Amino acid sequence: MDIKNRVGRIVKSSIVGGESYNAYIPEPLPPEPPIDIDSLYPLLDQANTALGRLDGMSMVLPDPSLFLYMYVRKEAVLSSQIEGTQSSLSDLLLFESEEAPGAPLDDVREVSCYVSAMNYGLERLKEFPLSLRLIREIHEKLMDNARGGNKQPGEFRTSQNWIGGSRPSKATFVPPPPEHLMECLDSFEKFLHDENTKLPVLIKAALAHVQFETIHPFLDGNGRLGRLLITFILCTHGILKEPLLYLSLYLKTNRQDYYNHLQSVRETGDWEAWIEFFLQGVIDTANQATETAQAIVQLFKQDRENVEQSGKATAALLTIHNYMQSNPITTTAKIKDACDISLPTVLRNLSALEELGIVREITGKERHKVFVYGHYLDLLSKGTEPIG
Repeated sequence: MDIKNRVGRIVKSSIVGGESYNAYIPEPLPPEPPIDIDSLYPLLDQANTALGRLDGMSMVLPDPSLFLYMYVRKEAVLSSQIEGTQSSLSDLLLFESEEAPGAPLDDVREVSCYVSAMNYGLERLKEFPLSLRLIREIHEKLMDNARGGNKQPGEFRTSQNWIGGSRPSKATFVPPPPEHLMECLDSFEKFLHDENTKLPVLIKAALAHVQFETIHPFLDGNGRLGRLLITFILCTHGILKEPLLYLSLYLKTNRQDYYNHLQSVRETGDWEAWIEFFLQGVIDTANQATETAQAIVQLFKQDRENVEQSGKATAALLTIHNYMQSNPITTTAKIKDACDISLPTVLRNLSALEELGIVREITGKERHKVFVYGHYLDLLSKGTEPIG
């Protein structure tokens, strides 16, 4: 099998001033010669088993929407960190509760837009196919911030972009020139809707992700949107009932291997090595997500038991504990309004939760206090420390 036939073609282009450079146009998907599925079956079986366990976990969670709400935010932080933002999960939650985050505000807004884009895409997919039109709509949501406003949000690029280096001739990689962009995107959309090519969905998602990153159809936001596509494809094909699988932590942890695999596919046509790396990521990520969900369920149960056995349990205290399961960083004013409890009662019950070691106050102020559900936030935040 000569996998060199899978390698795209190089075209010569030039920029203003006459400087020439080489750009890359990928072969349409699926690859020819076809993917060697037999060599991938052991990993594929493990990945499907791990996904099945994770999907089953979404059925036993007391409140799947709550886990999903927090998990989407974790993914937004991680995916944006790969692109260079310094925002943590705590920063995002502080921003959402209208408190000042520790990271630059533009970083946090960027992460917040990722949450909006993801939620928008998941809703639209319920009645609309994954298509170029929908990809553009999601991109518009993703780039709806100070940094993205001048990067043609929701529009495919009409100029050359590149990765690494100060200009195309010095770049690590140059995607298709604008005049070739639509032919690449049309082929990509046909592959997304192709019912005749019988490929396992996980392999289809792995192929689509690399192809999207290689085409790099937008001026900015391609990496984040390409990672979202993986989850959207799995949900569209019913592999997951709830969108609980996000690979950004795996890709962040193994980012040099990730970049090497993307480049290797382009230069050698070795899709199988990339798919192995991808499937290992699915296995690791699904197992981690299942363990995190189990640990969170156990934490809530244990904390509730501690409250009930402490002799401090009141209706107000249990209401506040429930509220902080979906708002692990919050203010006394927010609790007062959301739970319809007077401020003195809120403060008294938060003090009881502090004594039990369940929450802690993080400002040290007398007024406008901010409380955090510490152990819960620790479980969620694992791996979301900004890249140094």
